[in-house]
Amino acid sequence: MKASVLIVGGGIIGLSCAWEAAKRGFDVTLIERDAIGGQASGAAAGMLAPFYENGEGPDDFFRLCVDSLLLYPDWVREIEAAAGIDTGFVRSGSLHLALHEADRQPLLGRLAWQRAFGARGEWAEGAALRALEPAASPQARGALFSPAEGHVNAPKLVAALETACRGAGVRLVDHAGGLSALEAGSGSFGVRAVTDSDAYAADLAVCCVGAWSGGLAEWLGIRVPIHPIRGQICAFGPTAPRPRHLVFSSQAYWVAKGDGSLVCGASEDDAGFDRSVTESGVGRLVRWGERVLPMLRGLAPVRSWAGLRPATLDGWPLLGPVPRSPNVFLAAGHYRNGILLSPVTAAIVGRWLGRGGGPGERGLAAFAPDRFDRSSAWAEGIPG
Repeated sequence: MKASVLIVGGGIIGLSCAWEAAKRGFDVTLIERDAIGGQASGAAAGMLAPFYENGEGPDDFFRLCVDSLLLYPDWVREIEAAAGIDTGFVRSGSLHLALHEADRQPLLGRLAWQRAFGARGEWAEGAALRALEPAASPQARGALFSPAEGHVNAPKLVAALETACRGAGVRLVDHAGGLSALEAGSGSFGVRAVTDSDAYAADLAVCCVGAWSGGLAEWLGIRVPIHPIRGQICAFGPTAPRPRHLVFSSQAYWVAKGDGSLVCGASEDDAGFDRSVTESGVGRLVRWGERVLPMLRGLAPVRSWAGLRPATLDGWPLLGPVPRSPNVFLAAGHYRNGILLSPVTAAIVGRWLGRGGGPGERGLAAFAPDRFDRSSAWAEGIPG
């Protein structure tokens, strides 16, 4: 009989792990409390920008992000072929603008160390910058150009993964309700998950419940300090000129999508599980848009929305088997990099499944699910 895997959570991470498990021959069931891809995954702008996200140095998180970017082209092609859905994957390159003289040196410092990790970055200013990105403000003092970065249409990627999973025999259960119990043992005991409406059992389980992961702590026996951060995003209609690249400033980003829209994000605030859009959040994005892309002056967004990003205390995801529940793998807390990190997360989970569970990979200690239990820096005064 096939070994069985239960995926708890139907966002981009859960779908990616289910797809990987199905390809490896497992009997896969995925349960989602609400709609498949209905939380942070469906709301994301779909940026694939490890060189922008990581400016401090080549730490373990930066390397994880770059590894995932390298996997993306083949991973997306495979999913598109299985689903028959175009995911809108574009390697557009990105520009991080220096709007003030003080922005220049940090960006040049970033360029210096990132070149050793495949960034192939360049510094552009003056006429060279205008030729590279005519849509950018003429007030920009320069920009860090990273040609390897790009973006994907997040809702289309979610739809493609869902279709590919169904075609591979994954049982997808949406609107399953929240977990009321998660029982995990070792060996033949396996895992049993109880929701508001049903119970599910499997040999192994992967928990990918995003911003709701904190509720797993009592069952997994470790602290899971993940909390929701609301990200507000807006979209403008077709503009002229149209940005050729991902455009970043210190306060916001802009990405031109294949449907003609220009997506701008993301205003961040701690609002619990409130997904409402606020005038102040979107207004801030509109004001920054007028400064960075002059063609947006006087334009109002045609659409705005918000998603809940699952943030950890240190900004890095929790990736690995749970020490007290060795049949359970925790893949959560990807914050604003869930789309980018989907391929590498799925690959890591796939290798763990292929060994039949148990200890995690060497080199993943920095992302260990129990790291907050082991670190005295987080030992007191922080809710789990």
